[in-house]
Amino acid sequence: MTPRAADRTRYDRATAALDAPLAIVDLEAFDANADDLVRRAAGKPIRVASKSIRCRTLLERVLGRAGFAGLMSFTLAESLWLARSGFDDVLLAYPSADRGGYAELAADPKLAAAVTVMVDDPAQLELIDRARDGGREEIRVCLELDTSLRMLGGRVRIGALRSPLREPAQLAELARSVARRPGFRLVGLMAYEGHVAGVGDSVAGRPLRSRAVRLMQSAARRELAARRAAVVRAVRAVAPDLEFVNGGGTGSVQHTAAEDAVTEIAAGSGLYVPRLFDNYTSFTGRPAALFALPVVRRPGVGVVTVLGGGYPASGAAGADRLPVPYLPEGLRYDPQEGPGEVQTPLLGSPADDLLIGDKVWFRHAKSGELCERFDTLQLVEGDRVTGTAPTYRGEGHTFL
Repeated sequence: MTPRAADRTRYDRATAALDAPLAIVDLEAFDANADDLVRRAAGKPIRVASKSIRCRTLLERVLGRAGFAGLMSFTLAESLWLARSGFDDVLLAYPSADRGGYAELAADPKLAAAVTVMVDDPAQLELIDRARDGGREEIRVCLELDTSLRMLGGRVRIGALRSPLREPAQLAELARSVARRPGFRLVGLMAYEGHVAGVGDSVAGRPLRSRAVRLMQSAARRELAARRAAVVRAVRAVAPDLEFVNGGGTGSVQHTAAEDAVTEIAAGSGLYVPRLFDNYTSFTGRPAALFALPVVRRPGVGVVTVLGGGYPASGAAGADRLPVPYLPEGLRYDPQEGPGEVQTPLLGSPADDLLIGDKVWFRHAKSGELCERFDTLQLVEGDRVTGTAPTYRGEGHTFL
């Protein structure tokens, strides 16, 4: 029996009394992935990206482990909810235009002490001030650095379109704007190198592309390390009490941790290990989050149909954004249909061994987006479900 077949046996046994569709988190794999992230971070604390987990129970679990400290959230409403739930260090990773949320933040000392907001434009400071509605609490601010790699005199740009702030002088000037403005305090700097941390460099069957990605990422790491260090020096000259410099992501943990200028690493997807994180030379994780769909039809030889399954991930549309049939091994989509909203045909010889009501296990392409499809995660240890945990959706929250 292969390791994957053994996992299928465990998961089927653990959920035998539960009807699919359902989602699970294998806690042994989750914890092993957490240990590997800590090993790769080499002593620097890991701030957990909440959008990759979207389950308070599991956020609490990982933050209870040595090597993890703080959350990186994705909306202001989520940040406030997490702070009210007892999380006392929440970095909002994206600028917000949530005026009502800013009014709450400025009016509540507990929230203002726990939440740090992201800024990359003086207009965002102005929006926050207009939204205060009388609230006088000091707002903690983090600046974001553009990490993209520019080549050929800027004609080629590789990296996400995020912050407009690229050069040390630009960030120092915004730091001075924050320092001059009453009611704000600059506490952090963030730089997310998504073109390194979020792009696999070993794609099966594509050796030339994989080599090109590795060359790009090597150049990007060198360029960013020098520029990030210069930016940190420039910002610290304005704000010497800067509390943190955040960088990285699951795919670049050990590289980012090696930079002296960086004080903490961001990671989240490496805990669940969705399918997009199979293609890295720098680490190998264990799939920890899966979902099961029930077989409801047997249209013919070598074909079964499962209920639902159309759960594409965000990003540029493509086959890599689709969930992948994982267990039993050897199933594939019908190219004429793919995963559907209400049904998904699956092809392959393993289909002939599946009965009506059997489960087919899938891995999502990305991490926390799976939790937008399920109210509850079944927590599996060995071959038993030992607990359940509500997702954000299960607690009545869909923040985006």
